[in-house]
Amino acid sequence: MQDIVEKKVWKANGFAALLVAIVVMGASFWGLVATGASAESSGPSAAFIASMAAFILACAALGGFFVVQPNQAKVFTFFGRYSGSMRDSGFGWTNPLVKRKSVSLKARNFGSQVLKVNDALGNPIEIGAIVVWRVTDSAKALFNIDDYESFVTVQSETALRVLAGRFPYDNGTDDHAKLSLRANQDEIALELRKELHDRLDAAGVTIDEARLSHLAYAPEIAQAMLRRQQASAVIAARRLIVDGAVGMVKMALEDLESQGVVKLDNERRAAMVNNLLVALVSESEAQPVINTGTLYA
Repeated sequence: MQDIVEKKVWKANGFAALLVAIVVMGASFWGLVATGASAESSGPSAAFIASMAAFILACAALGGFFVVQPNQAKVFTFFGRYSGSMRDSGFGWTNPLVKRKSVSLKARNFGSQVLKVNDALGNPIEIGAIVVWRVTDSAKALFNIDDYESFVTVQSETALRVLAGRFPYDNGTDDHAKLSLRANQDEIALELRKELHDRLDAAGVTIDEARLSHLAYAPEIAQAMLRRQQASAVIAARRLIVDGAVGMVKMALEDLESQGVVKLDNERRAAMVNNLLVALVSESEAQPVINTGTLYA
């Protein structure tokens, strides 16, 4: 496949060309009128033929005028060959025999459908994305791809499927070095943009932004995954409570011994640790039992 890259077409200032065309048409018309009487009697003279030719050329030149709107490109072809493109907005003139087509350079939004795919762990998920794109090479958009708008749609959904299969929905562990679709939205957006850039470069399209707009587990596993997330949250909370309780018990024992409040042997130390951990870790409020001594008969 021949890769066509955008180049600038030759053009003249439209207002100057229009002025020249009007002057030529006026002069040639005056020449036709002036030499018309003699042409009827003695045949067309050289001046009459030149005036006629100049008038015809001036009328044909009117077809070379074009207008380029802001954020628009005009693509020109001459008998099937790409001549160039014009991005500068304004009024211009070029070869009247060229064929021209307009391409919008404005930014556009594309919202993908909600796709049902499998993540890196094989879990079925629903995913969707918003892509902001624009044409930056008008020649590639028209000549390398049959329909660049449809190409963007298909390749965006394909890139989204590939991205979803590369990362897990949620890593489910404390290893935050691994990216996940749910926890690393900014990093996933960069990965999606890179994937789209590689796929859409052939169409002369640049991705301004790409970000996930929808992310959820598929309905058939949503309840099970919700319970798993709740269990993970409970385990994490318990771990935090136990770590804090162990630190508090250690600090209490060290303070009691360093200040000489009490001397504990290993058995009493173990009993005190057990009582403090039960009081600190228990979900319900601890009910202390006060030992007032032993009654001997």
